[in-house]
Amino acid sequence: MNINFDVVIESDDYSVSMTEGLETLQGASALTRHIAETLLTERVPERLASKSNVRTKLKKSFRGSFGQMFTLEVYDEHLMKKFRKIGKSTFIELMGYFICEALYREHEQLSDKANSIIDKMGELEEELVEKLRKSSLENFHSVSAHMGKEVKLRFRKNANENDTITKVDSASYQTLKPKIDKKKVDIIAGISRLNIHTGNGRLLIKGSAETVAFGFPSSYKEVKHEAKKKFSKNLDFNNGIHVDEWNYLTLTAHTLKLNNGRTIKYLIEGIYD
Repeated sequence: MNINFDVVIESDDYSVSMTEGLETLQGASALTRHIAETLLTERVPERLASKSNVRTKLKKSFRGSFGQMFTLEVYDEHLMKKFRKIGKSTFIELMGYFICEALYREHEQLSDKANSIIDKMGELEEELVEKLRKSSLENFHSVSAHMGKEVKLRFRKNANENDTITKVDSASYQTLKPKIDKKKVDIIAGISRLNIHTGNGRLLIKGSAETVAFGFPSSYKEVKHEAKKKFSKNLDFNNGIHVDEWNYLTLTAHTLKLNNGRTIKYLIEGIYD
């Protein structure tokens, strides 16, 4: 069983620096395998072994900027059955979701099947996302970080159709190296998404048009039950209604910021009644 991908690197002459190009391809391979092995084996691999039952294999290159095809291949029959149960379309959906989480991006609404798989992962989801940030996404950004070029990871449906799973550039590279600002800020925000296992989610600052990631500075298990109920109750109220009718919480937090000062995540330290 295999699933086909390609990596497309922005290039004017259909070429790319070999060092950065190889690191970017290695990053694409690693993030694909990390996600696949985690979903199929229910654990985040410490290292990606060459003899693993879940591997990637280079295929032919193609013209169009600079492009390289590769496949994800599963050799173990038990893991193949699990993959077939997930399905290619849901797997691609989950890949996009985990990468968005690792880059602090908002993701489009997930299917019920994808949401069910994520719910069953529990804290394994957060472990996987941190793994992607610290290893494979760093390499995947190599061309963007050193040459300022855009890179796409795509799912190849067939010879003529493809879907872009993620697109990275020098700006997204900065999200892998945020600065912690310990200065506390008070915000008025509504909850738009919440993972009840990890405490991570998205919130919307009142008056803003874009959601921002949030979490907690300590383990979600240590957050008081009363506070958890307030977050989940706010999410339930806001779900499915126009933002003009939302309820909001007054929160105190410190932040993760980029070099340009943009906040990419709020770490919640308190909630006001």
